[in-house]
Amino acid sequence: MNGHQRIEEQSIWLHRAVADKLRQDTALLAKARRRVEGWLMDGSVHPRYAAAWQDVLTLSFEEILERLTEASETMRALRQCSPFAGALTPQERWDVLRRFRETHKR
Repeated sequence: MNGHQRIEEQSIWLHRAVADKLRQDTALLAKARRRVEGWLMDGSVHPRYAAAWQDVLTLSFEEILERLTEASETMRALRQCSPFAGALTPQERWDVLRRFRETHKR
């Protein structure tokens, strides 16, 4: 696995953990939607990416969960600027990254 593939796989692992957390706390979805609205208003994220996230976040709950870890080129790009940043606590993030490293030892 090259460096880019490793980073993408790590991002999928993190977003899988976000999806799991969303199943327990759907308020995180409202927070992500508000963040995207802010991006659209203040221009802090390129409008193309903000609008694409807005489209994703209007899907059904199950479709959103699927998209978070989808291997498509579009979702690969969108995960680089995720409205779910901060959804995981530092400990949760660390645990995911530790498991990822253990699973993907070189």
